[in-house]
Amino acid sequence: MSQTQKKNSSDGETKPRTSFVNKFLRGSKFMSSKAENGKESNDLETTDFQPSNDTQKTAALDTAQPLASEVELGSRMEKNEPFPRKLGTTAVDRCLDLNNCRLTAADVREAGEALEMIPDLEELNLSWNSEVGGNLPLILRKFQEGSKIQTLELVDCGLTSEDGAFVGQLLPMMQNLEVLDLSINRNIGASLNSIAQGLKSTSNLKVLKLHSCGLSQESVRLLDAAFRYLCELKKLDLSCNRELGGGFEDSSAQLATLECLEVLDLHQCSLTADDVASLTQVVPLLSSLQELDLSANKRMGSSSEHLLSRLRFLPTLKSLLINSCALETETFTALAEASTYLPALEIFDLSWNKCVGGNLKLLLETLKFLASLRVLRLSSCALVTEDVALLASVIHTGHLAKLQTLDLSYNDSICDAGWAVFCQNVRFLKELTELDISLRPSASRDCGQWFRHLLCAVAKLSKITEIGMKRWILPTAQEEELEHFHQDHRRSIHFDLGEFQ
Repeated sequence: MSQTQKKNSSDGETKPRTSFVNKFLRGSKFMSSKAENGKESNDLETTDFQPSNDTQKTAALDTAQPLASEVELGSRMEKNEPFPRKLGTTAVDRCLDLNNCRLTAADVREAGEALEMIPDLEELNLSWNSEVGGNLPLILRKFQEGSKIQTLELVDCGLTSEDGAFVGQLLPMMQNLEVLDLSINRNIGASLNSIAQGLKSTSNLKVLKLHSCGLSQESVRLLDAAFRYLCELKKLDLSCNRELGGGFEDSSAQLATLECLEVLDLHQCSLTADDVASLTQVVPLLSSLQELDLSANKRMGSSSEHLLSRLRFLPTLKSLLINSCALETETFTALAEASTYLPALEIFDLSWNKCVGGNLKLLLETLKFLASLRVLRLSSCALVTEDVALLASVIHTGHLAKLQTLDLSYNDSICDAGWAVFCQNVRFLKELTELDISLRPSASRDCGQWFRHLLCAVAKLSKITEIGMKRWILPTAQEEELEHFHQDHRRSIHFDLGEFQ
């Protein structure tokens, strides 16, 4: 379940509340150790820009159902016993996930005593429970004497600045902490001084997420002072902090000391030209970097030539998201040249950069040699017929063989002849599961004869399940062809034609 879905769930659009006991019985059976569940940290929601679908994946809630006898037992216990005792009777010992449980104020108050009954707790997730805000010291008081806690997730808990200050005071007592997620708590930016001081004592920290936390330029300076103590940090998420722009100008030197950093997310941070100049000196030194997200920083477009050209020094980079950055021809050229030195690249998102249109040929060598590429997104790039013809020729020659997702949506300037050439060659993408050629919301067009080529190609693609074709209108004859296709092939392929069909 994505975080956006969880958010919707917390607004009251989900099934009736499951008893705490049932949740705990389920959790203790399937989530008792980190090794068994392989749990990963939640990805973070994006807001008002055109997003990539490839940001790091969210943790899935365990859907296993308890035995009938356990359900009955839980039901009886919920009616007759207080919350701390209900928690104490379960086998929860290391991992407690109360994510999106609609905790009431009373539940939150009782949880402070209940947590004291779990001395070996290693993972605690209280995310998406707004009543946690203002009560955090009461809930986490047991940790003031030290703890074995390794993962603490408090996403969208309505934390106050006082809660943030308490977290800062608590961090030195959490010597085993490896994952800290305080995302979508917009008031804790005011207490970042305390949090940053506390981070200096968490040398084992591997994941730090402060997405949408009201961080400012001053926050960057405070965090940068703490980075030198976080030698094990692998993932840093500072995204969707719009007031952060300008903070990297003179405060990024210690970022370069994060030699183990694998993921850096700075999307929608209002990065300035001076920020980019500073990051140009730092990012190429992050030799372990595998994922870089600079999306939705439109002010960096004309000033990022040197930063993008130096990405060639990151040979292990697997994911590069640079959509909605207002790139210009010179910066795109620098990026295209650098990308030929990124052999491990698997995810490449250039969407919403109009300069790509008519210039896709600059990526020709990259597209030929990115043997590992799985996701290519070129949505709303002002592509022209020449661009898709070039892409078709690359596909025809056997390149992009591992491509699974191809997004060419919102490129309305491609003529029917261009789509025909592309559709005739898409059959060579044997691993393709998702293709999107939708038109932008303001447009609609009749499908040309290329639709028949598309159906023939899809018939040869055994793994494809989703084809986005929103706002393309199928004449009656082509509707019948699609119906016959479904009858003949009996495969679960969704043609998303949107509202026009």
